[in-house]
Amino acid sequence: MPWIRRESCIAYALLAPAFLLVAGLVVYPLWTVAATSLRLGRSMNIARLDQLPLGFANYARVLGDEVFWDAALRTAFYAVGSVGPAFAIGLGLALLLDRDFPGRNALRSLMLLPWAVPGVVAAIAFLWMFDASYGVVNALLRRAGWSGGDIAWFTDASTAPWAVLLPAIWKCFPFFVLTLLAALQSIPAALHEAAQVDGASATQRFRHVTWPGIRGAAMLAIVLQALWVVKDFDLVFATTGGGPSRATQTLSLLVYEEAFQFFRFGQAAAIGVLLLVACAALSWLSMRRDDHAAR
Repeated sequence: MPWIRRESCIAYALLAPAFLLVAGLVVYPLWTVAATSLRLGRSMNIARLDQLPLGFANYARVLGDEVFWDAALRTAFYAVGSVGPAFAIGLGLALLLDRDFPGRNALRSLMLLPWAVPGVVAAIAFLWMFDASYGVVNALLRRAGWSGGDIAWFTDASTAPWAVLLPAIWKCFPFFVLTLLAALQSIPAALHEAAQVDGASATQRFRHVTWPGIRGAAMLAIVLQALWVVKDFDLVFATTGGGPSRATQTLSLLVYEEAFQFFRFGQAAAIGVLLLVACAALSWLSMRRDDHAAR
């Protein structure tokens, strides 16, 4: 019908600015990264990258490099080790803040402050607290008799991978509090009252009423926060710089090293493309699994 075609043309015309905006902000940068990953060799001039030869050798070098796989394992450890505890803390605090008690609104506002603190500022604060010489954490451990000496939390290869998790957890948990609290408040109170009348315990009410009501929001929050943590750069760079001896080097820091220290922009872009593909695949699998669980 002509009028249907006319309405379709009007609809596409109205959506055209949004399509152009998405193409400019998302599609074109992704295309640039993918094209850069095919450029072989080094260059200190980014404007002349298109003069380098094309090929897939960057991907072969990256996938055959042990440094890349070690950084990938550290990235996975960093993501799981920060998102998991942050989710547990956020869920516990969301359940607490969902209750009615004096000062609840003020406490809700305070819980969001770590999320607003810049990563570099958080890193500096944790570097000061965990400093080997004058850090408050070592002082408290010595007074409690749990440590006989000064622990170099961020400069020892055995403790640095664990130490960098602490500022990440501190930065992550407010997002889970905000998301899960909103989901909790969307659950009708009648469901909890009915379960309580039927004699369900607190654990049973959480399992059969609370968790099904917040599962979708929880899975989405976990996926989003995991993606943000995987690309996290400022916290690790400001605390350890990837050291000592690459003990905390994640893929984000490896990209920075390849691009701005060795000027291998093609290999850096190849690492970024592989990381993007891995994140997209994991996100798709997790959301698909959540859809099957919901059914």
